[in-house]
Parts: sequence; C-alpha cells; structure tokens
Amino acid sequence: MRKYLIVFVFPLLMWGCSEYNKVLKSNDPELKFTKSIEYYNEGECYKALPLLEELLSVVKGTQRAEDVYYYYAQVHYCVKDYYLANYYLKTFTKTFSSSPRAEECLFLAAMCNYQLSPKFTLDQQDTRNAIDEFQLFLDRYPQSELKDSCNTMIADLRYKLEVKEFENAKLYSTTEKYLAASIALRDFVDQFPASQFAEEAMHLIVKNTYQYATNSIEAKKLERFEETTKSYLNFVTRFPESKLLKESEKYYQDSLAEIEKLKTQKS
Repeated sequence: MRKYLIVFVFPLLMWGCSEYNKVLKSNDPELKFTKSIEYYNEGECYKALPLLEELLSVVKGTQRAEDVYYYYAQVHYCVKDYYLANYYLKTFTKTFSSSPRAEECLFLAAMCNYQLSPKFTLDQQDTRNAIDEFQLFLDRYPQSELKDSCNTMIADLRYKLEVKEFENAKLYSTTEKYLAASIALRDFVDQFPASQFAEEAMHLIVKNTYQYATNSIEAKKLERFEETTKSYLNFVTRFPESKLLKESEKYYQDSLAEIEKLKTQKS
C-alpha cells in the first residue's frame, strides 16, 4: 500500500514543482502577480517572494505598484524576516502614505521589532525600537482599533526593560559593589517609580548604603551612615507595611548607633 501511495504522490509533487517553475519563467506579469497572491494566501510565502521581487521593477510607476509593494512587505513578515519586513513596511507607509493599507503596515512594522525583542538578559535595542514605533503608530492613528493592542504590547516591552534594569542594579549588590549598587538602584526607582520592584529596590538602597558606610574610611563614615538613615526614612515613608522593613530597620538602628559613636569621638 505504501509503495502505491509513493507512486501516486510523487507525480503530484513533480507537477507542483513544474507548475511553479513555469510561473517563475513566465513573461506574464499578471500571471505572476495572481499566483504570488495565491501562494501568499496559502501560506507558501517563500514561493511568492521571488515573484513579487521580480515584479517590483516591472510595475514601478503603474497602478499595480501599490499592490505589489504591499504584498512584498507582507511576504517578508510572513517568512519571519523581520528586519527586512520592518524596512519594507515602513517604506510602504512613506511611499503610499494616503493608502488605506498604511495604518496596517505601520502597525506591522512595529510588530516586527516586537517579534525581534529578545529575553531581558540580552541587548534590548529592538525592544526600545518597538516601543518607539508603537508610540509613533498611536500618535499617527490615535483612534485606531489597534490602539489597545499597541498599549498592551508597549506595557509588555516596558516591563522587560524594567526587569533588565532591576536585575542589572541588583547584580552590583550581589557582587558587593555597594556604591555602584546604590546609584543604579536609585536610578531604577527614579526611572520606574511605579514598578513592582520599587519596594525591594528601596530596601536594597538602605542595605547598600549601610554596607558602603561600614566599609568606608573613618573620615567618610559619618556622612555615609547619615545617607543610610535618609534612605531608610524614604523607604519607610513609601512602604510602611513592607515585609522587608525589619531588616532595613536594623540597618537604620545600627547606622544611628554609629552616627552617635562618631559624633562622640569628634567632640
């Protein structure tokens, strides 16, 4: 049975390849366009790509140009070549700015960068590009039906940047680079004041300013322990019910004791 199935299917495959080769070699632009759309709609975008690429120069300056360029950009998105898709989709919106398809293409251009956005541990330039392009879309089409989708994806992308910045700042603390940790954590809280990590970040500021003061030379200890007390008061004001308060309060009380001792030594 299997033998007969192979005998039956093989000619069909050969016929399909033969038909595609005929289209490729054809001198009929309309046939190539029609077949490229057919391939695109069937999800065979790799077949559509060379046909549309050939048509670009043929239809330049004609009424068919918009259709060809639109599908050429779409096919790149279909085959997940997101860098080129982004380029051609944006080019479409500039070349055919009054087209009803321009809105869709600008959204998909932003989606290309969204698809390219990597996990938070890697470089986030594509993430930033996606945020910028979704924002550009919202500025240009504020009443678009895609508005909510854009805002959802912007929130997802910003969260990824938030996680990356927080983890980078925490790394300084883990590696006992106390001053760098304090600076990075403060920058994080300033940049993401409403972050779900703000509580932990402010606690870590208290911890790292305390450790930095403890490891400082005698002449610098007073001002640095005072910095710890300020950090603690900022933390307790913002998060009076925090589960991390007990540990932070110990750094605060120890800092007060050190300040008292240092002031006594000075007098």
